Amino acid sequence: MATRYRPHISLAGLIYLLIGLVIAWDRGYINGDLIRRVGSALLAVFLWFLILLGVDLHIRA
Repeated sequence: MATRYRPHISLAGLIYLLIGLVIAWDRGYINGDLIRRVGSALLAVFLWFLILLGVDLHIRA
């Protein structure tokens, strides 16, 4: 039986990323508009077939 490698992130790595997100948010690199745009882009990538059917996946506040 072959063993599959599953990448994982350590607790220290997760804390590092969370601190980075907080600092980026505080300094203005990340804001609500960016999150909405990235969210819309991710929806479009994963639900592309709905776009072909005419569904608007833009996230609006």
